[in-house]
Amino acid sequence: MLVALLLLLSLSRAIEAGGEESDARLCDSKVALDPRPHSVSITEFGAVGDGKTLNTIAFQNAIFYLKSFVDKGGAQLYVPPGRWLTGSFNLTNHLTLFLEKGAVVVGSQDPTHWGVVEPLPSYGRGIELPGGRYRSLINGYMLDDVVITGDNGTIDGQGSAWWGWFTDKSLNYSRPHLVELVSSKSIVVSNLTFLNAPAYSVHPVYCSDVHIQNISVYAPPESPFTVGIAPDSSHNVCIEDCTVRTGYDSITLKSGWDEYGISYHVPTSNLHIRRVHLESSTGSTIAFGSEMSGGISHVHIEEAQIYHSFTGVDFRTTRGRGGFITDISITDLDMEDVNRAFRATGQWGTHADDNFDPLALPVVSRISICDVAGRHIAQAGEFSGIMESPFTDLCLSNITLSLDSEPSDSWTCSDVSGYSYLVSPEPCTQLQTGKPCVNSSSLGSIHDQGHINTGEAAAM
Repeated sequence: MLVALLLLLSLSRAIEAGGEESDARLCDSKVALDPRPHSVSITEFGAVGDGKTLNTIAFQNAIFYLKSFVDKGGAQLYVPPGRWLTGSFNLTNHLTLFLEKGAVVVGSQDPTHWGVVEPLPSYGRGIELPGGRYRSLINGYMLDDVVITGDNGTIDGQGSAWWGWFTDKSLNYSRPHLVELVSSKSIVVSNLTFLNAPAYSVHPVYCSDVHIQNISVYAPPESPFTVGIAPDSSHNVCIEDCTVRTGYDSITLKSGWDEYGISYHVPTSNLHIRRVHLESSTGSTIAFGSEMSGGISHVHIEEAQIYHSFTGVDFRTTRGRGGFITDISITDLDMEDVNRAFRATGQWGTHADDNFDPLALPVVSRISICDVAGRHIAQAGEFSGIMESPFTDLCLSNITLSLDSEPSDSWTCSDVSGYSYLVSPEPCTQLQTGKPCVNSSSLGSIHDQGHINTGEAAAM
């Protein structure tokens, strides 16, 4: 009876968070950016764009003033050319933050200008250190209709200081991000350049209806664990026409950590990623997890260029995570100079604390990867599931990889099962059953897969 009740709660929470829509091609629904009826310049609030004057109060006062236009069609905050040094500030509803060409919003390198906030409930602690975390540079909480855009303006986190403090283990809290929007909806981030984030560049968490378009993200190869775009426990997300070059992961999908993510139980679902150029020095260009305890489902990725990277597509989890990664369709990838094209592992990542449930086993199933061409690849794939919860229904189709190593070393597999069709070099025996992959429109709904939700309920 208890299991049945937990299953019902699990299903209702998943439907509430992810909706019943199963079509992942969300980018086909274009977002119209209507001009706001009111606009002010940051200079009207005393800001000075000399790269030296701290403008935090100016940004905060401007946003406070623009709150008065929330019920009048919203407003725009205009940032003209210049270098606008600032600490953290919050956005408001029905707001457009517009950075003109030549405008650079520069994050202060004084940690006291960023502030400290509580950890996210689906993580229970900071991702890097126990306790709180530094507030991101640009923040939003429970907002509706927010646009962060420009004429290729720039947001520069000046992350080198943070990277040094992280490496030296001298920080008291987890590093901040450039943009973080929490529990918000109808979000657009477009036509901007993001540089040198202390940690993540764009982090929508518990959000819905998010469109990230035509942005460039850069952090140098030596920057530790810098991430480009990280949808987290969010649904209805489109990422398109973006270029991301980072030290660690380019695009990573997350949904909470161990018992905290299982309890919060808001999956990342209904994502469409297309026409992206990705490079990742030490991590993965497209990563699922490893913090995925709320689940990840209904993701469609197409037309991705993956170059000069350590791992191409990566599925990461471990015992104690719970959750699921399922109904994933990846098509039309072009890879060059990639150490490992594909990986799915059940032995990845640390735990938030010692209170995780080792019997909370993740489910990884129904993953389709097809139409891939790769050159200068060191290893084709590494698939290692969990003995008590093997990865199932992995399907590889129409994949041709030119390897720099011997074909006998190209694939390694354990505790996985699936299919392959027209794959060169030939994959491991667990995946050699000849069967074309289903296309993404044929992937079933997560709400119809009782074995996944039942497993989660049992783990709870």
